[in-house]
Amino acid sequence: MAKLTVVPTPVGNLEDITLRALSSLKTCDLILAEDTRTTSFLLKHYDIHTPMQSHHKFNEHQMVEQVTERILAGQHIALVSDAGTPGISDPGFLLVRQCVKAGIEVECLPGATAFVPALVTSGLPNDRFHFEGFLPVKKGRQTRLTELAALQETFVLYESPYRVVKTLTQLAEFCGEDRPASVSREISKLFEQTVRGTLKELITHFSENEPRGEFVIVVSGTK
Repeated sequence: MAKLTVVPTPVGNLEDITLRALSSLKTCDLILAEDTRTTSFLLKHYDIHTPMQSHHKFNEHQMVEQVTERILAGQHIALVSDAGTPGISDPGFLLVRQCVKAGIEVECLPGATAFVPALVTSGLPNDRFHFEGFLPVKKGRQTRLTELAALQETFVLYESPYRVVKTLTQLAEFCGEDRPASVSREISKLFEQTVRGTLKELITHFSENEPRGEFVIVVSGTK
């Protein structure tokens, strides 16, 4: 059946994938992968031999028309990112939007995202929360930090190991050093870790312990 299926893939442990996701990857005509080398490990693990094609932030603008035409011609195409759900701080939105405009069926399977386990294990209120993703590196960064500091609900950031101390330091400047927060890294991997405390305590911890892996920062709101 011609359609686009958005398939979440494991953020760590390869077993964190649904049976429905595996079925879609096995039966579709083509898999669009953020990095075919990364996705090949997953496909090899589950003995999946579906053809792949690269679809990443550097070529997605050029690919959306081609992909929608292939689906309109009758193909079932699956979209994956390196880890987690495509479109959540990963390529995917442009293709989904184009398929919707073209009247193509779009289904998104439930599955892994890094921020959900980080939010739940933080111990901070999660009945309402704001997902920010990655902060702007330069332009607009201070504006966003000011806006985030004023939120009443818990908010969630993604960060690289190279900027995590800088980001925690800036959060402390805008939110106050005593604001409760939690930092999770390497979710669902061998060295998964969650550190909780005030922003000041987290700055001290990651200044003394070299940050490694991908990070999720969860910060309490003003309530």
